[in-house]
Amino acid sequence: MWRIMSKRGNRKMARKFNVAVAGATGAVGQMMIKVLEERDFPVASIRYLASERSEGRELSFRGEKVVVEKLGHDSFKGIDIALFSAGGGRSLEFAPSAAKAGAVVIDNSSAWRMDPDVPLVVPEVNPHAVAGYTTKGIIANPNCSTIQMVVALKPLYDYAKIERIVVSTYQAVSGTGQKAIDELEAEVKQWAAGAGQGKGPKGFAGEFDYTAYPYQIAFNCLPHIDVFSDNGYTKEEMKMVNETRKILEDESIMVSATAVRVPVFYSHSESVNLRFSKPVSAQKARELLSNAPGVKVVDDISNNVYPMPLDAEGQDLTLVGRIREDISQDNGLDLWVVADNIRKGAATNAVQIAELMAERYLS
Repeated sequence: MWRIMSKRGNRKMARKFNVAVAGATGAVGQMMIKVLEERDFPVASIRYLASERSEGRELSFRGEKVVVEKLGHDSFKGIDIALFSAGGGRSLEFAPSAAKAGAVVIDNSSAWRMDPDVPLVVPEVNPHAVAGYTTKGIIANPNCSTIQMVVALKPLYDYAKIERIVVSTYQAVSGTGQKAIDELEAEVKQWAAGAGQGKGPKGFAGEFDYTAYPYQIAFNCLPHIDVFSDNGYTKEEMKMVNETRKILEDESIMVSATAVRVPVFYSHSESVNLRFSKPVSAQKARELLSNAPGVKVVDDISNNVYPMPLDAEGQDLTLVGRIREDISQDNGLDLWVVADNIRKGAATNAVQIAELMAERYLS
């Protein structure tokens, strides 16, 4: 474990923390490390954990080399905060061991999200919920699509109760992992090199060995994220239903979601249709969102200004635009919401939870 002696940082904390990152070599794990550096989290020491195949690999932290260790039940002695992005199975297996060793686990998988004894936290929305960590020593990071949606909805919900949400997502391939990023890039390169014999993207279909998805993703959209449930919705769609209710602490909200994978590398987009208990004008919504933490209003249609995935990539703000009153129903509103799924949708949200813990409960 490498120890940091630097005194730099903008937080006035007397204490620094021993941190572990489980799944450190994955896309989200590496982004967690980057965000810890960027936000100058008060780290005393850091430990990188991963599967056996990554053991011995060297990564860095603040310019110093850190050797990756094999994730095990005995990996968490002396650790204060354990950031997990190692997959649901490993979280179920190893998170209780980390908590038993005295670490607070912040888990990015879906394994613990709907456990009634585990808080599901978005710091801009329900920071008070972190207090529930004491039951199991675990805090869950929500689904990436849920995070950006509830960040945008919270200021509106506080003004007028939301009765119904209909959301369609347009999710980047990075949500699947590095293999999907590589696959989209390879497909585009293969098509550009002449695959399909000039037939266009449709002629290209079927000429690539797909592994990340059941179909070609380049020049295509797949209305299929995760497995289908008996009710016809996918697990991804039902995550948005159930997690939204848990985070907003309102089981009465009706939610219907359609999740679509699109040929974009980073940042998820969402079309969100809302029905409120009372009228909410577009002007009022812009005012509320402009003053909301973690939100940036990008909404000037007269100049073709609206959120796009390329705008959100690499930043932590949730971008909201195309704000308009729904002409098909009373008390309705439409939004277009975009955020970087690897940052705010995963790594940054986890580090923000760690900051809440450090400031309120562990100092």
